[in-house]
Amino acid sequence: MKLDTKLVHAGQEPDPVTGSIMPPIYMTSTYIQESPGEAKGYEYTRAGNPNFTILENLLASLEKGKYATVFSSGLGGLTALVSGLNPGDKVVALQGVYGGTFRLFNQVFSRYGIQFEQVKISDLEKALQSKPKYLLFETPTNPLLEIYDLEKFTQLAHKNGVEVVVDNTFATPFNQNPIDFGVDHVWHSTTKYIGGHSDVIGGVIITNDQKTKQALDFGRKTLGLNPSPFDAWLVTRGVKTLGARMRLHNENAQKIANYLAAHPKVSKVYYPGLPSHENHSIAKKQMRGFSGMVSAEFKLSLEETKKVISSFKYFSLAESLGGVESLVCHPATMTHASIPANIRNEIGLRDGLVRFSVGIEDPDDLIDDLRDAIK
Repeated sequence: MKLDTKLVHAGQEPDPVTGSIMPPIYMTSTYIQESPGEAKGYEYTRAGNPNFTILENLLASLEKGKYATVFSSGLGGLTALVSGLNPGDKVVALQGVYGGTFRLFNQVFSRYGIQFEQVKISDLEKALQSKPKYLLFETPTNPLLEIYDLEKFTQLAHKNGVEVVVDNTFATPFNQNPIDFGVDHVWHSTTKYIGGHSDVIGGVIITNDQKTKQALDFGRKTLGLNPSPFDAWLVTRGVKTLGARMRLHNENAQKIANYLAAHPKVSKVYYPGLPSHENHSIAKKQMRGFSGMVSAEFKLSLEETKKVISSFKYFSLAESLGGVESLVCHPATMTHASIPANIRNEIGLRDGLVRFSVGIEDPDDLIDDLRDAIK
């Protein structure tokens, strides 16, 4: 199946009992056993549910992986993965990880002896020689839309015996498949583009390694990181329109980026679809589209910036991203506030930086909204 067909059909069959074209929601906590220890595939929904299985088969297919495990959130998936590490184990991350990822490692996992080091590209080879368990990175990153070469960094990690985890939330499997470039594990917040309607929280990790799949399932069951059946059903429903939505996200974001790049009150625009992006050529090599996230640095004071982003008509001031509606946020005081100010400044998260999640509205209306608010 080609991608658009997979989005509608992969992992799904009409209900064999009723013929329902959409899978039912299996709202049950437990399952009848034929005899002690002999179940029909499911025993308790914390450990598994038919709605989980349907969504896992669908997302594994989209990311060209063999296995997937769904979770209550993206951070729930990371928690399950890291729960398999031992005190003294290390995770190395390239600069640009989501603020919640940074907080989870530095304020929770560090207390249990899990080491976390965020490094620049220039320091990566040395960091990998310390034999961490995982190399973790996002591409594009949040919120500076940096692009990391999937093939190059995966080969470097594997050369040092390190597994690679890539957060593919911003790109989505519609625009990019990290497994094609040798990545071991692909991680998503399905809350974002995959769900697509700002009405559900979820996460998933996709892998080709059966032992990792078993460990993730164990982590979900043991730590209680499962979604509800209804949440899994909502994400499954959202995936069906992913292709149609991402085409509009991609097109609209390109137009917004072009507009902002020409605006006199904007000093810099971060969007991998712009030829001016420092890694535009890498993005073209590994992405089929550049997604719907645009960040811009304004020539405004902090108070002026806050005033602008509180004045939009169609861009709603809110955290999160990837829904059909356009959102705007101020990373330094919202999504990345958990990162200390000195580190934020070091990696470029300045007070004038604004992040846009460009929705599927008419782009002319969005550009009018930008013009009026800035004016």
